Amino acid sequence: MEIIYVTVIGAGIGLVLRYLLPHRASYGLVLLPCASAAVTAAIWAGLTWLGWTPAGGWIWVAALGAALAIALVLGLVLPAQRRTADERALAEAVASRS
Repeated sequence: MEIIYVTVIGAGIGLVLRYLLPHRASYGLVLLPCASAAVTAAIWAGLTWLGWTPAGGWIWVAALGAALAIALVLGLVLPAQRRTADERALAEAVASRS
């Protein structure tokens, strides 16, 4: 049952970071929340199989920390890659016109 709670919280972390990080127009509306939720659920399931219990507290920190980390990485890396890809596509389009 706790996996549902932690996954929803992980998605919430991704949603909040989507609006806190700059250049959010460079990626989709649900990318960060979905990625955060998926990573949170995967980490939670993996740690549960390793014997970590929800009562311990560290499983919560690890799963939600992974949600925060993936949202930060995606939110900061994707806009830069998108900008580079757009500039490259523009340069190719201009070069092909001449």
